Amino acid sequence: MRSFDRRQVLAGGLAATTVSFLDLSQVSAQGSGVLRIAMTASDIPLPNGQTDQGAEGMRFVGFNVFDSLILWDLTRADTPGGLIPGLATSWRVDPADPTRWTFVLRPGVTFHDGSAFDAAAVLWNFDKILKADSPQHDPRQAGQGRTRIPSVKSYRALDPMTVEFVSNTPNALFPYEISWILMSSPAQWEKVGRNWDSFIRSPSGTGPWKVDRYTPRERLELVPNASYWNPARRPKLDRVVLVPMPEPNARTAALLSGQVDWIEAPATDALQQLRARGMQITSNVYPHNWTWHFSRVEGSPWNDIRIRKAANLAVDRAGMVELLGGMMLPAKGMVPPSSPWFGKPSFDVKTDVPAALRLMAEAGYSPARPLTVKAIISPSGSGQMQPLVMNELIQQNLGEIGIKVEFEVMDWNALVSSWRAGAKHPSSRGAHSTNSSYFSQDPFTALIRHLDGGLLPPAGTNWGYYIDPDMDARLARIRSSFDAAEQLAAIQRAHEKFVDEALFLFVAHDVAPRAMSPRVRGFIQAQNWYQDISPVTVG
Repeated sequence: MRSFDRRQVLAGGLAATTVSFLDLSQVSAQGSGVLRIAMTASDIPLPNGQTDQGAEGMRFVGFNVFDSLILWDLTRADTPGGLIPGLATSWRVDPADPTRWTFVLRPGVTFHDGSAFDAAAVLWNFDKILKADSPQHDPRQAGQGRTRIPSVKSYRALDPMTVEFVSNTPNALFPYEISWILMSSPAQWEKVGRNWDSFIRSPSGTGPWKVDRYTPRERLELVPNASYWNPARRPKLDRVVLVPMPEPNARTAALLSGQVDWIEAPATDALQQLRARGMQITSNVYPHNWTWHFSRVEGSPWNDIRIRKAANLAVDRAGMVELLGGMMLPAKGMVPPSSPWFGKPSFDVKTDVPAALRLMAEAGYSPARPLTVKAIISPSGSGQMQPLVMNELIQQNLGEIGIKVEFEVMDWNALVSSWRAGAKHPSSRGAHSTNSSYFSQDPFTALIRHLDGGLLPPAGTNWGYYIDPDMDARLARIRSSFDAAEQLAAIQRAHEKFVDEALFLFVAHDVAPRAMSPRVRGFIQAQNWYQDISPVTVG
């Protein structure tokens, strides 16, 4: 087991950013129309289509370089954005057979290489993920995309601009699944020799940005797609440069020194300094929770509900708010109480150390006779907030009630791979929990994918191997409810069980803090995991 040494991890993060620091001066001379963004990722997301580096990869590369049939409305900051037409102009379910969905494609769209987007391209892209015997099958993209579309049973072209999908059961959430799958150019893949490694050096999608330069671990440079099909999203900048900087202090220093113009997740103890130097600090509520996902395999200490509840009652969320400079909301479940999905759970997730100690005593443990658990964490990564200091506080809090925490520290991509592989897989190294921030802006990603008994790895991302027929029935009701009121009631019943049985360690809801140079203008921080950089200017 790798021991947790914060100084060592921070030093490694600083070393990883050195190359970016030394090379960015070449970009600054290119003009005022250049936006330089420091991501939390430790590497550049793959520009292959179904990119890696978690949802941050989708945010900055996926939905900028590529498109999906269905996109998200990112134009407003005052209300959550819903699904909107993308490469499909419309979609509908067959009233006579709710497993059949018809998608009408957008005419006149071309890939960056000039080839046409049509139904054949859609089938080709789903084959690259779902059909291991297809020539274009890419294990990397399949690993990223397959678990996002578990209900896709089959698909076919009805005509050159219409595609029919069939789901394995009636699924009212089907459009949310389809929104995850991004379109790469079949013609470009053929042109570069039918090789995905060659494709990422010269990628082609349909998005508002084209890849101009890709250097792993150093930078990705994007330039506008002047002929993008949606005139409202045609970029106003000349160039965007994405650089990986996994350590928050390094990102903050880069912004203060003028090395970059925009940083994700600034160091919280530097917020006052950033404001004093005229930097913009933006944040907004959005569907994203920060939890510990419990293993429920045989022998896991988290199989005892008393221990799960005790851990939830031990976390000092008010202290964590202070630690993060106010940039979080205390969690009481997978979604905040303000969400219509919250319902009316009976267990109140709060800080109550005496109650936690009583539950631990009932389970046979105490600070004098502690229980040891192993937790997978990362030093940084997609939406991970400030994972080192947050987990240090949790380690301290749990220690005070008799839960001794040992950390298994992994790079973000390695953590995501182990999460997909499941708690039983050797890559999870016998851990009892994994700490991953979770995208939660639709019922499938917020609830279903984590605990559905039919989505055990490798079929899905039920990492902890949780199996409960009652939960399965509640989740199935969400999928089968095409009436909005019935579906909402089903979501509430499922979330109530999440909370009442303390199925996760509920810690925080992120507010996505970003820091930007005063030169950055036009950014609208949507209530969404994804953000649109097309309207942004630098002046």
